[in-house]
Amino acid sequence: QVQLVESGGGFMQPGGSLRLSCAASGRDFSNYVMGWYRQAPGKQRELVATITSGDNTNYADSVKGRFTISRDNAKNTVYLQMNSLKPEDTAVYYCNARRRALGTFFNYWGQGTQVTVSS
Repeated sequence: QVQLVESGGGFMQPGGSLRLSCAASGRDFSNYVMGWYRQAPGKQRELVATITSGDNTNYADSVKGRFTISRDNAKNTVYLQMNSLKPEDTAVYYCNARRRALGTFFNYWGQGTQVTVSS
């Protein structure tokens, strides 16, 4: 079992920056693919970025060049650095951990943290 706790959300003006953190409890953090997803009001949850155990990253087109995902396996933490924020980045951001082991798929979500970008 993995528990994920996000922090770092808040209110920011357009063009500003925020850094989200997701602290994971449980075993084998380094073996999980970690990701950030977001859900805006009235919209479906969407992928923002993922990072594999080998530090390979993937980003949604809408955040490429502005957001950076990283992980610190020693701290069991994944980060999302968000720069040049836009109003359309406003959403609840969720941390995700997933892996497949011994034929079983493990998938965990955090409770979410609100990010609001507005002038």
